[in-house]
Amino acid sequence: MGSSAVPVLVTGVAGWVGLALAKALASGLEGIFDGPPFGEAPLKGLLGPGDGDSQVGKLAPNMRLSRGDVTAPETLGAFFDGAAGGTLFHCAGLIHPKKVKQFFEVNTVGTQNIWEAARAATIKRVVIISSNSPCGNNPHPDHLFDERSPYEPYMGYGRSKMLMEKKIAQLSTRGGPETVIIRPPWFYGPFQPPRQTEFFLMIRDGRGPLVGPGHNRRSMTYIDNLVQGLLLGATRSEAAGKTYWIADRRPYPMTEIIDTVERVLEKDFGLKCRHKRLRLPSVAADMAGLMDWGLQALGMYQQKIHVLSEMNKTIACSVALAESELGYRPQVELEEGMRRSVAWLMEQPGEKEKLVGKGKGF
Repeated sequence: MGSSAVPVLVTGVAGWVGLALAKALASGLEGIFDGPPFGEAPLKGLLGPGDGDSQVGKLAPNMRLSRGDVTAPETLGAFFDGAAGGTLFHCAGLIHPKKVKQFFEVNTVGTQNIWEAARAATIKRVVIISSNSPCGNNPHPDHLFDERSPYEPYMGYGRSKMLMEKKIAQLSTRGGPETVIIRPPWFYGPFQPPRQTEFFLMIRDGRGPLVGPGHNRRSMTYIDNLVQGLLLGATRSEAAGKTYWIADRRPYPMTEIIDTVERVLEKDFGLKCRHKRLRLPSVAADMAGLMDWGLQALGMYQQKIHVLSEMNKTIACSVALAESELGYRPQVELEEGMRRSVAWLMEQPGEKEKLVGKGKGF
């Protein structure tokens, strides 16, 4: 794309998506961008309260970092200084909070704060990460969400993202930056947080959770596929004002997801697996859903209960619009993506020891 004097900004740069995006902005994306997609454009990253900067510095050494809080607009000035005409990727968000109110403080109000600061800074385009959760669960097993699917938000997280999307659409009618919404489902790949490592350990130790028969399909997004979608959303004129689902090309049955991780751990990394599954009746997820609803109604959130509540659900989407309008071409599918995930973990201090260590007793 050539060089540019206007900056490229990333909120949540120390998070899972932010790190993968920072790497791509600094050095390109395999099979898509041979070099930095914005050329020599200055890069700016926003660190949240408590975020470390060491990984960002290694991946994108030329990125200028600022610290601020999306829930406190007065802390964002340095980040947006000199951003006129630039592109902003809003990757900051909260998936598993301590209290339900934090969903709305960060995902809804925080995004509004960022968008309004971007408008004040005369940024040209804002690309915002949403989620599958505003649309909830598919109404039947063969259904695929697309950009015409109605809102049916799942719990507090889904509602916070739905309200965010609606608020940004409302604000956009008054002028301001071009806005693109990207909806990824469950994503995986390098830079993953500890909760994803625990999923691998459960499968290794024979505790891979199958709730019901395991035929329910889940769309997943390898992290570089998601980054490709973000970059296309930022650079294609057709994307302005639109929403896109970004995922791997096809949804995967839960049985395939667990079988694939098990196969990769054993055949590619020589890790002995127990070849068992933690099988629970479908009603276990339904009961977890009732508990989750009750806790969230009281303002509380419990991650394991919430995750269990979704384990018998089909959450699947179509990427046809992104393919036809943006030229989106997911480069990595499940087995290769999981292989890269485990390879990355093996390079992280302490993570290799977890994976090759002794499993839990039965």
